[in-house]
Amino acid sequence: MNRALQSTLVMALGLSTMVGCATKKYVRNEAAPTITKVNELDELTAKNTNDLKDVDQRAQSGIQSANQKADVANQHATSAQQAADQAQQLASAASGRADQLANQVANLDNYRDVTDATVHFGFNQATLTPKAKDALDQLAQQFGNVKNYLVVVDGNTDQIGSAEYNYELSKRRADAVVNYLASKYSVPAHKFYMIGLGKDKPADQATSAKARAENRRVDIRLMTNIQDQQGQTASVQPQSNSNVQQ
Repeated sequence: MNRALQSTLVMALGLSTMVGCATKKYVRNEAAPTITKVNELDELTAKNTNDLKDVDQRAQSGIQSANQKADVANQHATSAQQAADQAQQLASAASGRADQLANQVANLDNYRDVTDATVHFGFNQATLTPKAKDALDQLAQQFGNVKNYLVVVDGNTDQIGSAEYNYELSKRRADAVVNYLASKYSVPAHKFYMIGLGKDKPADQATSAKARAENRRVDIRLMTNIQDQQGQTASVQPQSNSNVQQ
């Protein structure tokens, strides 16, 4: 190959190299803004994604909080309804006790007293004391002398405590008397008229400790519907209970 041709080839290669470098530089310069824009778009997309996640989390938190408040409101509404139902039940129970007492009084119009007794109880107690049992034993001695009799048993309490609790306590006290007479003297269940009057019928209206002790009692009356039966009404009372709890 002659020198002229060699020179031509060298020049051609040099020119080709220069053109190639210029092309790469041109492409790099032209592509740089696009790459930068793509990177900015990627960053913006990532930011929007994070923002959406944050909004979603806050929305879920708000929904959860709203649900919790709704549950609390429902619980309050349920509690209010239960309280209303309980109040209605108490009113119905009180009305039933009044009707029961009225019926008892009406049925007793044909009966007269033969003897009576009163037994006392300690504070918040419904257990018969030995003194109370003695008083009931004295009253029970009349059972064999009376025909067509019934036993009226009225439970009572002092003024301490709620009305509903005292109704239940007075009934337990009356139950204690009925159970004692029924088990020891074989008095049939149909011979008893029993009611718990709570604190509605105090023996003493005062608020002293002595008055409260007098009101913690059960009144028992032995009655008969035999109008021509002889004998005056007897009263069987226990001696003063000086050690009754105050």
